[in-house]
Amino acid sequence: MTKPSTIKTSASEPRQRAPVRWYILVFLAPATLLYTVFAIYPIIESLRLSLYQAGQSEGVFVGIANYAKLVGDPLWAGQFWNAFKNNVVLFLMHMLIQNPIALTLAALLSIPNLRGAATYRTVFFLPTLLSVVVVGFIWQLILSPLWGVTPAFMNWLGMGNFFQPWLGLESSALVTVTLISIWQYVGIPLMLFYAALLNIPEETIEAARIDGLNGWWIFWKVKLPLILPTLGLVGILTYIGNFTASFDLIYSIQGGMAGPNYSTDVMGTFLFRTFFGFQAQLGDVYMGATVASALFFIILIGVGLYLFGVQRRLQRYDH
Repeated sequence: MTKPSTIKTSASEPRQRAPVRWYILVFLAPATLLYTVFAIYPIIESLRLSLYQAGQSEGVFVGIANYAKLVGDPLWAGQFWNAFKNNVVLFLMHMLIQNPIALTLAALLSIPNLRGAATYRTVFFLPTLLSVVVVGFIWQLILSPLWGVTPAFMNWLGMGNFFQPWLGLESSALVTVTLISIWQYVGIPLMLFYAALLNIPEETIEAARIDGLNGWWIFWKVKLPLILPTLGLVGILTYIGNFTASFDLIYSIQGGMAGPNYSTDVMGTFLFRTFFGFQAQLGDVYMGATVASALFFIILIGVGLYLFGVQRRLQRYDH
């Protein structure tokens, strides 16, 4: 009986290399090109322009003088710090009002066998799909003291004395605009929380029930710790969104001057007036680039603190 022959390979023989997957580059090239042209290049150009000032024929290099003017010159510093403060207030209100509401609604929608869950999800997410211009115009009509429905509705409830022109008062305009923003965008964190809650294995919840937990105790003791990464993600998305995407709603409701008396002014509206000019204010490309670069650094610092100070401490659940 003959033994089967074995084929021995020499260690010196070269191994076959894996084929290069060029099609990956073909698929990534369009997105990379668009992102470079419309995102990376404008950021780099803004950083470059922020180091120059207007000269007789072309820009004159001045280093960080524009940044010193932005935070120290009385003509610029007052508007800059007011816009930055309003952005911080906007962010804190979204974190303390919008995200807890979204988390509560997501927990309720994730209850098994909840009737009409799909309808509720649609209703809560629908405002997110509306145009910001439409939302701003509608809420101006609703809250108008002249032809709005709010004064008549509050009179019908016997609360007419509590009505105020909230969009026209410096003390309440920013809060009112923020509440409108919360109403419109609460569906985004809601869906993120809802998806995270649905991703928790049913065996984990059954084990908690066997241990004697039920109702909201399962949510607080089991579900909430498991979705902490999603909480962190929603937090940083809220931070970025409030510093970058708050311009459109404020502009559609309060205009480019972010009235009354700049009480709703944020970094986006301040950047718009500085770069393009508005009414009696002339545009300044170099100071506009400085404001844009300052906004970029503010977002970069916040994202960096989250990535290195928060995300690294969160333990993701793998199942």
